Amino acid sequence: MKISIASDHRGFQLKERVKSLLTSLKIEVMDVGTYTADSCDYPDFAVLAIEKFLNRSVDSVILICGTGIGMSIVANKFKGVRAALCLNSQMAKMAREHNNANVLVLSANFTPEEEIEGILHNWLNCKFEGGRHERRVGKITEVERRNFISED
Repeated sequence: MKISIASDHRGFQLKERVKSLLTSLKIEVMDVGTYTADSCDYPDFAVLAIEKFLNRSVDSVILICGTGIGMSIVANKFKGVRAALCLNSQMAKMAREHNNANVLVLSANFTPEEEIEGILHNWLNCKFEGGRHERRVGKITEVERRNFISED
């Protein structure tokens, strides 16, 4: 498995921890930045990580910013991306099993330290259940196809 990972300055320390945990699990990590805790703009790094996923260079993406909200908004602008902000392991499990989420978003400010390993475990090991959830994910895809966002 190969994962692209990105953060802004607020998420930098958590990104480094997550990279270490992933590497210990023998997962290849493609870090697209930021590489310091100096102030920066999260959309720049979210786009880099998502592009790796869309061109199939990686299997999944992890994005980290202060709240996780900004990274979630950016990621979900891309067709085919279902980014989920997960603050605990149960959210990660449900995001994968019920929503077929393909981008994990973490909050450096609000994710409890003791939840990080459980979140990663569930993200990496839980699979989409399909069934009734397939219908719902299909409806999300249909919304994407209709492209409700105005160009104005």
